[in-house]
Formats: sequence, C-alpha cells, structure tokens
Amino acid sequence: MVRIQYHREKCIGCNACVEAVHDRWRLSRKDGKSTLIGSVEKKGFFTAIVPDDEYEGHLQAEKNCPVRIIKIEQF
Repeated sequence: MVRIQYHREKCIGCNACVEAVHDRWRLSRKDGKSTLIGSVEKKGFFTAIVPDDEYEGHLQAEKNCPVRIIKIEQF
C-alpha cells in the first residue's frame, strides 16, 4: 500500500500531479488548486491510501511538485 500526504493550502496549481496521475488528481475549478481524489482531510493535510500499482506515478508527482507539498510513503 502507498500513503499519499498532500498540503493543499500551499498548492500553486501547477498541474504536475495531475499530469503524473490523472486518475487520482484533479484541478479544482473553484480555486485552481489540486484535489487528491479519495483523500481525507485532517488539519489542512489530505491523506489517501492507494494500491501499490500507483506508487510510480505518485513518486513522479512528488518529484515534479515545485513546492514539495506531496509526500509518498510505501508500507
């Protein structure tokens, strides 16, 4: 399993995560920031647990994020 943690408040809406994993990320039309689909919010951080087959895509999203607000952990 893979844990994705994302600090949405600091998102700049660059679309890097959406390009890496378009099935899990979307840009909000409301504020232009990314939304992690299937996540749960706690104190401004959004967390999702996803299958191992999504690891490589999310690792790419983490590397491409210019503000470094996506953290990926495989467990």
